[in-house]
Amino acid sequence: MLLEHGRDLGLDVVVSGRDVRRASTTHVRQRERVTLGDLLHLALVASDNAAARAIARASPWGTRGFVERMNRKAAELGLDGTRFVDPSGLDERNVSSPYDVARLIAAAMAEPALARIMAKGSYRFRTSGRRVAVRNTNRLVRERADVTGGKTGYIREAGYCLAAYVESRGGVPLAVVVLGARSNAERFAEVRRLADWVRTQGQTLLDGRRLAVQ
Repeated sequence: MLLEHGRDLGLDVVVSGRDVRRASTTHVRQRERVTLGDLLHLALVASDNAAARAIARASPWGTRGFVERMNRKAAELGLDGTRFVDPSGLDERNVSSPYDVARLIAAAMAEPALARIMAKGSYRFRTSGRRVAVRNTNRLVRERADVTGGKTGYIREAGYCLAAYVESRGGVPLAVVVLGARSNAERFAEVRRLADWVRTQGQTLLDGRRLAVQ
């Protein structure tokens, strides 16, 4: 939505106390100035909850309007089982389904700017007062060439989650989703197993679907 609106990613945003309050993961501090582009990288690479809140607050619609647009976008994508109530992902009232998450990550990866960000293993930037370096919470983009992007998530109610984009043997990408894993290590182990299957069997699945359509 931010990119669709043509928002200047070089715009400085002052981080507020509300942005960082009870953020489970954040690399920014109250009263720091951070560009919108850096906040976008933090949200997608480092799963920074405060950055996501700052992006929504600094949008032309404000936080409430941003969430409304999130739900509108979900409806446009046909995500019937998805409902957002806040931009950070920390509220347990945010709900979705594995199928919807797969379609959402596919839609995000179809945007070249977002795909480039999610493919980065790490990111460095400077706030108004210091240098910051972060690593991608989706460690698989650093470990495997066939994992080209994705997004992690965690709250107690949902467990450890990961949506990843994996290239099949024929180079066709497939979305792989793991929800409710019991640990950080388990979600990556599950996606590795699924990615290995995609590499060996994914093209057969795709070929079968093409034949069924014909």
